[in-house]
Amino acid sequence: MGLFKIAFIGGGNMGAAMAAAVIKNNLADASDVSVSDVSVERLETLKSEMGVYTTQSNLEAALRGEIIVLAVKPQILDGVMAELSGKLHPKSLVFSVVAGRKLAALEAGLRHQAIVRAMPNTPAQIGKGMTVWTATRDVTPSQRTHVEALVCVMGRAIYTGYEHFLDLATALSGSGPAYVFLFLESLITGAVELGMPDEMAKKLAFQTLIGAAEYARESDKSLDELRRNVTSPGGTTAEALKVFDEADFSGIVRRAEAAAYKRAQELGA
Repeated sequence: MGLFKIAFIGGGNMGAAMAAAVIKNNLADASDVSVSDVSVERLETLKSEMGVYTTQSNLEAALRGEIIVLAVKPQILDGVMAELSGKLHPKSLVFSVVAGRKLAALEAGLRHQAIVRAMPNTPAQIGKGMTVWTATRDVTPSQRTHVEALVCVMGRAIYTGYEHFLDLATALSGSGPAYVFLFLESLITGAVELGMPDEMAKKLAFQTLIGAAEYARESDKSLDELRRNVTSPGGTTAEALKVFDEADFSGIVRRAEAAAYKRAQELGA
């Protein structure tokens, strides 16, 4: 017996991943999970793979859920909200993972008060994600308990009472996997160009990144100290870091984050 009934408006990668995690972790029975999407083919796939209830009607799906997850692109959110506006059950909870869209805009567009805004990232699809979330004052303690259960099956989570941190999280953890993938791709390509087999380069790059991140998280030393510990004067690491410094690697990363943050704010406007 699951904890709640849940509806996903949008059956894309994030919506489908959340639905699968909810079922796998017994938060809801498959029969109590509803998914709406414009693609009939997508709905048929989800129904076949997970046994969930599917429909092309956003309102039909929403009325079947105690928690309604908005997992659509920001550009189509207004149309979705127009369909649902003023029609949701007063005791239902809206859980939005739409980038940039503020709680006030969601409240006004849906004419509904109990809303959670969350920013997960793509590793949530394998239960290794990072989610930052906030909520309106109308979200009840029992609803918060359900939200905590939901975000925890996606990985780690942080609650904040300050909504502006979500746009910052979008620029860091939300978009961050893409930065990591680009760095990994560059590491692998560089090794292959120097003569290493592709599969060997991938294994080395993936484990190096995972190991370094875990080591840094568990260490009581600062990142700067950890970096200096690896860097012998005149050695190979020092030579590599010199190239990074000459290209202003740190500045590039900071400017990229700032650009993502600015875009998140624009989407919210």
